[in-house]
Amino acid sequence: MVRMADLCARSEQCEGDIRQKLYRMGLTSGEVQEVVDRLLDQGFIDNARFARSFARDKCRFSGWGRNKIRVGLMAKRVSAPDIAQGLEAIEEEDYTAAAERVAAAKARSLDFSREASRESQMKLYRHILSRGFESAVAAKLTRHFAALNRT
Repeated sequence: MVRMADLCARSEQCEGDIRQKLYRMGLTSGEVQEVVDRLLDQGFIDNARFARSFARDKCRFSGWGRNKIRVGLMAKRVSAPDIAQGLEAIEEEDYTAAAERVAAAKARSLDFSREASRESQMKLYRHILSRGFESAVAAKLTRHFAALNRT
């Protein structure tokens, strides 16, 4: 209990990660539930707080879009309402800046000359989608960087 409380105090943790760590330590289901309940009661674990922190950090520092963040939170077994709350915590300016950073970094490695333009645009579009950004965001940024690099 003390070890998990210390971990939660140092960095934001979700209930699923703590359960996993406790099972790996060899605790039984009952013991795991008891420890998790105590951590929840004492405020060491808060899945909504975790989701907000995870979403903001993944957007700002890792350049993830909302789709990839949603999948990441689902993989950590965070509830749908907590995921929605986490996604709402992303500042629009941070989100736009992250999408532009991802697109600009990929665009530098592509050739937008007449012959290769269509293929490069598709590569850029797919890359932005793979980072979890919505198709409308990917299309807008692809058009922007194609036009910018053509001139």
